[in-house]
Amino acid sequence: MRRMRNVKIVATLGPASSDYDMIRSLFEAGADVFRLNMSHGTHPEIAERHAIIRKIEADLGRPICILADLQGPKLRCGVFANGPETLKIGQDFRFDLDPAEGDATRVQLPHKEIFAALKPGSTLLVNDGKIALKVKDCGDDYANCEVTTGGEISNRKGVNVPDVVLPLAALSEKDRKDLEFVCELGVDWLALSFVQRPEDVNEARDLAKGRAAVLSKIEKPAAVEAFDSILKVSDGIMVARGDLGVELPVQNVPPIQKQLIRKCRAAAKPVIVATQMLESMIESPVPTRAEVSDVATAIYEGTDAIMLSAESAAGSYPIEAVTTMNNVAVEVENDPTYRDVIEASRTSTRQGIAEGIVASAREIAETSDIRAICCFTHSGMTAELTARERPRVPILALTPFAKTARRLSLSWGVSCFYAESVDRFKEAVIAAIRAATTAGYAEVEDHVVVTAGVPFNVPGSTNILRIAPCEERLIFASEPE
Repeated sequence: MRRMRNVKIVATLGPASSDYDMIRSLFEAGADVFRLNMSHGTHPEIAERHAIIRKIEADLGRPICILADLQGPKLRCGVFANGPETLKIGQDFRFDLDPAEGDATRVQLPHKEIFAALKPGSTLLVNDGKIALKVKDCGDDYANCEVTTGGEISNRKGVNVPDVVLPLAALSEKDRKDLEFVCELGVDWLALSFVQRPEDVNEARDLAKGRAAVLSKIEKPAAVEAFDSILKVSDGIMVARGDLGVELPVQNVPPIQKQLIRKCRAAAKPVIVATQMLESMIESPVPTRAEVSDVATAIYEGTDAIMLSAESAAGSYPIEAVTTMNNVAVEVENDPTYRDVIEASRTSTRQGIAEGIVASAREIAETSDIRAICCFTHSGMTAELTARERPRVPILALTPFAKTARRLSLSWGVSCFYAESVDRFKEAVIAAIRAATTAGYAEVEDHVVVTAGVPFNVPGSTNILRIAPCEERLIFASEPE
């Protein structure tokens, strides 16, 4: 089941994709990573889907990555006595802590942290930005506002505060329970919502205790401003364009997406582009031309992964959505312009022996008749550094750890294989050649590049590179021990 593309596909599971047959069909159609959305589904339902994925993994003999997406704090207004109310441009409207039912002039906003952060001139957005209000004056328990964009407001609509950093932790009490549950379950990645500062990420890392890698969702202007420091403490990034497009002018999102992807690639950390990629396929078997162009743009920019949300979780055409993403990715990556764009954006920064080794492996592969770059890795860092190079040949990551193999399934161009720990470089070469030839990446007459660290079994020690003819597997196999 070799993928004929490098970018990875993340598919969200939900009511439309919760049984063995459907999840396996999604994997076979091209899904590399399955997302468990902790905003929907009970713990027993999440555990059942996790078990099904691991069963498919065992049945197919392929590592499969699982990402658990934490909900984060949800900021919502209260309820209205007479149902939905219509707010008109220029009228006054008040938010306060009073639990009394609202009307056309006021409603409860049960989040004292918001009032603590507001100041005159701040903006409040309601119902995904459909309603906008500007704060005229405010205190510890109220905010008097002027409506700048009118519309219908109703019970428990979401509220966004785009231009202030809220004194709220990224992890709610529910998130803490969910985090512990999925870490014990054995997920590979945690997606952290409502990130505003690096401290939010560090808190999640402390709670995860190495059981899962932490991926920060960039969905708030504060996170964009603090991105460099957030990236340093994150294992990966998700460009969550939904809330980002609500809290920022929509025209700002495309350049931000491009900038964040390049920074992630320079740091050798995987990045996912998410939200509304093929949204029309929730109800339609074919996407719009604009959606196809959007998916293609993210691939041209060099993202590690592209994500489906409701398209695969609750839509009528989950398999068709994954198939469409796969077909777009294959077509884009076969375009000569794709290689021109990818190579033009390659970082020239090299620090340390490991980075020099993987850069050399890519250069050798592109100037010689090399079929694959084979990396022996414990922590996964060597494979991620190799993926940063975006080589023209496949990257095969060999590791004795299922945890590492699964986590690397999110990284651009990396195909993961289990390999026993080795003590000698000759054993590493044999294992690499075996993986490349058995999986169809090379033939006996071909060559592969093998990178490893000596002494073996020491994370982060990559210091050796060899060009190995695949026929050596036969030669070594005939030698006496």
